[in-house]
Amino acid sequence: MTWEILFVFVLLGYSVYNFVSEKISPDLTSLSVLGTLLFVSMITGDNNLPSLEQTLSVFSHPAPLTIAGMFIVSAALDKTGLIDYITGYLGKLTQLSYRKFLFVMILGVAAASAFVNNTPIVIVLMPVVLSLAKSMNVASSKLLIPLSYASILGGTCTLIGTSTNLLASGILKESGYAPIGMFELSAIGVPLIFAGCIFLVLFGDRLLPHRETLTAILSEEERKEFITEVFVRPQSKFCGQSAINCGLINHRYIRLIEIIRNGVVIKGHLKEQVLEAGDRLLLACRPSSIASSDSEEPYQLPEDLSSDLEIIVTTEGLVIEGIVTPHAQIVGKTLEEINFRQQFRMVLIAIHRKGVNLRDELNDIRLEEGDTLLLMGSMTAIDNLSNSDQIIILDRLRKKTKPDITKQVITLTTVIGIVLLASLEIIPIVASVIFGVSILLATRCLNPSEAYKSVEWSILVIILGMLALGQAMTSTGASHLIAEGIANSLSNIGPASLQPFILLAAIYIITSAFTEFLSNNAAVALMIPIAISLAINLGIDPRPFVVATCIAASASFSTPIGYQTNTYVYGAGGYRFTDFTKIGLPLNIICCVISIILIPRIWEF
Repeated sequence: MTWEILFVFVLLGYSVYNFVSEKISPDLTSLSVLGTLLFVSMITGDNNLPSLEQTLSVFSHPAPLTIAGMFIVSAALDKTGLIDYITGYLGKLTQLSYRKFLFVMILGVAAASAFVNNTPIVIVLMPVVLSLAKSMNVASSKLLIPLSYASILGGTCTLIGTSTNLLASGILKESGYAPIGMFELSAIGVPLIFAGCIFLVLFGDRLLPHRETLTAILSEEERKEFITEVFVRPQSKFCGQSAINCGLINHRYIRLIEIIRNGVVIKGHLKEQVLEAGDRLLLACRPSSIASSDSEEPYQLPEDLSSDLEIIVTTEGLVIEGIVTPHAQIVGKTLEEINFRQQFRMVLIAIHRKGVNLRDELNDIRLEEGDTLLLMGSMTAIDNLSNSDQIIILDRLRKKTKPDITKQVITLTTVIGIVLLASLEIIPIVASVIFGVSILLATRCLNPSEAYKSVEWSILVIILGMLALGQAMTSTGASHLIAEGIANSLSNIGPASLQPFILLAAIYIITSAFTEFLSNNAAVALMIPIAISLAINLGIDPRPFVVATCIAASASFSTPIGYQTNTYVYGAGGYRFTDFTKIGLPLNIICCVISIILIPRIWEF
């Protein structure tokens, strides 16, 4: 083993560890890998590592540019209201039984996800599904996981259905093989959709938990609170005491949100702040603490506080839930940095992130995409928030703007054009996507700032870093060494005639395991060089192994962190981590078995 191979293995171990532990964000991990490869290739001179120019060539790889373009195309479909047609269609089906509705929903969402990035589809449909669940008297948890799974299954059907397919096609072409065709994967993707649909319809009601979102559990009265602004009276016993010492923090029905002194919001931990006469306090107050129902005032302070605090104004508020969108400007920032309450006129009560409820020191927590937020605010603030592209409110459908039919026609025609040009191989997929994006921008179906915001740059950074690592694995012989190790360890299992099938299953299972805990794009970028090396060692066509890698990297159902859409429904449906394993692991096994049986029949070894 050369030092170059050992070096690449160290980078591979570093990447896998950070992807799983999340101590460093996946995009930063990939960027550090790319930077390390560039640095080492410069200082070591001639060796088996890719040169500086070869490493930089990942920036000219067609896959990241194509993926960025498809993000923009998906944003145009969302903005022009074409995705909303699915909403209207599902709304007409609420009279159906749970199983019939589930069947139609899965097929409809899967069909749309074959051509549109699945994240915006799931984000748009989550409030719709929650609303329909109420009208059908079905727990929202019975529908949200199937919604995510349907979007994932749909992505396996076409080249543009998911970024992993585009990335795999690009790597395959760079390795000297024909790229994946637009509908080539449909031969395996369509059977997987129907198998997944049948499984979810037959066993979903039994395997999916019966849970609701927090606000769905609360009654309308329990969701109501008063946002009350008071000031500390002169000579009050509160003067000179911290909020916690004077008992305000621990009051049963009152929550201190903000302290304002001389027109300036006090920073730091509220419970430790010493109060002064004239301080204005913003309180969230439960209706059950109303002292007298006969009063004309909407809210009265409890008797033990009324002698020390005087109400300035009271507004009736409502508790709602929202999800931070992928492209929100608030991602990565604390509440203080974005001046959350002043910007949104809402109070953040709690954050639900990956199965954990965060309620303490909220001002110090940096928001992440997919965070489920428990918010409280006035109806006016909620209405304003429903028009925001920062947070999607789960408790109500988003407001639809009047559709521009002309732009809808242009957008739909552009998508069809991209598909046809790539399918007929008139021009490469990257060229057709860039041409389509230029049409969408020129016709103002999407403005440039919206286009830039729609691109998930973190995913592109992950792809670039993992492409560079995959390139280094190939050039140093690390991927060949891993492929040999896999082949040798499985050589004694079954007769020689079955070895390709056994190794195909091994590649699928390893990729699937990687995808459950790593980025799916990272799994593809790392596994395809190994899959190609394995096929070359066996003297067979690598295409079946590449297809298996594509499917395994997309068919991620067992954990809520394996695929982005799973992460979004995780908090919204009130799920636990094991809920995904309970229904997702059998679906993973079904997809694995079907793939291993069908792939060699469609793409011969």
